[in-house]
Amino acid sequence: MLIWLVELSEHLKFLNLFRYITFRTGASLFTSAFIVFLFGPTIINSLRIRQGKGQPIRADGPQTHFKKAGTPTMGGLMILAGIVGSSLLWADLSNVYVVATLLVTLGFGAIGFYDDYLKVTKQSHKGFSGKARLGIEFVIAGIAVYFMMRTALASGTAGSTFGSSIAFPFFKDFMINLGIMFVLFGGFVIVGAGNAVNLTDGLDGLAIVPVMIAAASFGVIAYLAGNAVFANYLQINFVPGTGELSVVLGAVIGAGLGFLWFNAPPAAIFMGDTGSLALGGTIGTVAVATKHEIVMAIIGGLFVMETLSVIIQVGYFKMTGRRVFLMAPIHHHFEKKGWTESQVVIRFWIIAVGLALLGLSTLKLR
Repeated sequence: MLIWLVELSEHLKFLNLFRYITFRTGASLFTSAFIVFLFGPTIINSLRIRQGKGQPIRADGPQTHFKKAGTPTMGGLMILAGIVGSSLLWADLSNVYVVATLLVTLGFGAIGFYDDYLKVTKQSHKGFSGKARLGIEFVIAGIAVYFMMRTALASGTAGSTFGSSIAFPFFKDFMINLGIMFVLFGGFVIVGAGNAVNLTDGLDGLAIVPVMIAAASFGVIAYLAGNAVFANYLQINFVPGTGELSVVLGAVIGAGLGFLWFNAPPAAIFMGDTGSLALGGTIGTVAVATKHEIVMAIIGGLFVMETLSVIIQVGYFKMTGRRVFLMAPIHHHFEKKGWTESQVVIRFWIIAVGLALLGLSTLKLR
């Protein structure tokens, strides 16, 4: 919104700052953090009063979790307020990639909110129907991917099939054109990312820091992919307009920092599905927009590991009646093995940093 101030730069030179993505990204980060810090306590108190018993605790979970009973959930509302409020101020709202990303963020956030609402009111882990939830997520993600694909096709930057193609790390020109099926592929990436972060969100601070690490990584990727000079130098695909996504991801980082202030152990609030689905969907959408879907599996490798642990556990149990892990997702497995919550969280943060650096290193390996 504030980018229109550039038009006045002929009269006030300092307004030229609003032209630069780097400036607006930094401003977006601080603005979103300020919003969460400012409204966080009020939101937490309101949710605590309305929810009563708070988020239900798994009866078969680690014993240490029972002391968290009564902690309110839906903290994702704080995060969404920071992201959306800051993005509306600092991002270019005429940019299709920005609009598509905010669509997914709000859409997935709404689905997560309804799921959290059902769990709190019923005091049960059975929230929104799994099939219905996934179906709605795919519709939202599919719409976003379609419009991003059409925008990339119209740009004609790397050929008429660029928007509907998958790019591969380590290879400069190797791409596979999926045609209209790219909508399904992109939708799968976004929905998978949203639910992967959702599965990771099980301990205080466990999900939000890796999300911020992934957001910072993709903020760099979006800026580079949206800049013709940098993209050519690194030999990555130039996607005009994606640089603006750095502003949105700056808001994600700022909102994450603000939320972590209240979510640090012992957590005053949980983000719930409201936050985890929205954040995962945001990262997934940026990955699709920048043509770095495969790199996302590296940068978000922690989320992939958490998801695979659940798939393996459920699949193996159905086949044999036995379990591979003491408990899934895998962070609970390590708790059952005797790791303290802080050990699990910090060690997983270290893994997230390492994977992010590995993913970023693929930018120059062409």
